[in-house]
Amino acid sequence: MIGEDERVPELLDPADPAFARDPYPYYARLRAQGPAVRVPLANGTHAWLVTGYEQARAVLADPRFSNVPPAAAGRPKPDSPAQRARGCLARHMLNSDAPDHVRLRRLTTAAFTPRRVDALRPRIERLTDALVSEVAGRLAREGVVDLVDAFAFPLPVLVIGEVLGVPEADRADLREWTYRVGSPADALARGAVDEAWAGLHSYFSALIETKRRTPGDDLFSALVHDAREGGLDDGELLAMAFLLLFAGYETTMNLLASASLLLLTHPAEAAAARGGDEARWNAVIEETLRHASPLEGTTWRRTTERVDLGGGAVIPAEDSVLVVLAAANRDPGRFPAPDAFRPARYLTDAERPAPHLAFGHGPHFCLGSRLARIEAAVALPRLFDALPDLTLAADPTELPYRPGLLVRGPRRLPVR
Repeated sequence: MIGEDERVPELLDPADPAFARDPYPYYARLRAQGPAVRVPLANGTHAWLVTGYEQARAVLADPRFSNVPPAAAGRPKPDSPAQRARGCLARHMLNSDAPDHVRLRRLTTAAFTPRRVDALRPRIERLTDALVSEVAGRLAREGVVDLVDAFAFPLPVLVIGEVLGVPEADRADLREWTYRVGSPADALARGAVDEAWAGLHSYFSALIETKRRTPGDDLFSALVHDAREGGLDDGELLAMAFLLLFAGYETTMNLLASASLLLLTHPAEAAAARGGDEARWNAVIEETLRHASPLEGTTWRRTTERVDLGGGAVIPAEDSVLVVLAAANRDPGRFPAPDAFRPARYLTDAERPAPHLAFGHGPHFCLGSRLARIEAAVALPRLFDALPDLTLAADPTELPYRPGLLVRGPRRLPVR
């Protein structure tokens, strides 16, 4: 069984800044041992990491891999208000199986229709134009601007803020809380994660009551109203609010930041995109999603029975499993030159690669993928066309990245 012989995998510490900055060599070494390997984690536990493309697709569509987290996942945690808040907010549909998942997804899909998402485009265009003007003004005044704080973060958080009906003044707190809960506790100050879970629970509890008293035309008001007619219960509403917030801006923020970094470090590709049509920008977006997956890994899964994935990977029942999307999207068995950033490969049928797994696969495929692509398709050409002389103001190998195995993207992107 792979992972139990002499080829013991290296200890994985998701809080290590060097690993967060460039996890791909580790994933390549892991993949060389097999499509799935049992890995020792820095918190004293073990988990199976799936790094092969075909095996990742198989796991994501296989009901034997439950999305309900193992009861003993991670370190034991004492009972506390913060831990109870975490347990409530974690009841979202990504941590559920059928039939609960089917019901929750159906309710959300009914409100997140393609027509409703597409109708946001004019608003996204206006928000983008305003942000680009602000970036240009700050560059003129200050010389250097952090593109994450000034552009990649505010655009998706403004958009998801409108979807949720969240006041703009509250969005900085929400960003800080979601950053903390998506990071390993080892990388933060003591108590910071518990404080964030408690803050999110308190905030969304109050937001639900506000929507009940004075509903707006936002998506979350519609979900709160549906709940009164047999839709989501209060706990599910809290979890849905958290999921929409976290997934609604984190993925898009990382997509915008990573695409900007790739274009800044690949000037020929940036020039081709600027001079190209919508297809070229779409190619940039798809290649960024593959090359720099904004979701590094899926939510954790557990096996409900013994599963043979092939290649010597036999996973016992009740073991923790993580599908590493970032690794699967660089599997050389599916993607020629997987470590190269080549948007042009998407422009011809002869070179078009296999579908990437940036938004998952199977029943838990990301509902927000259409919105993320629209935001990127609007934002990137407007930014790079308006500021054609934009250059990176830092060593790209020293940029900080969020620690962890869930989402991935530069935390800071100084440009001049």
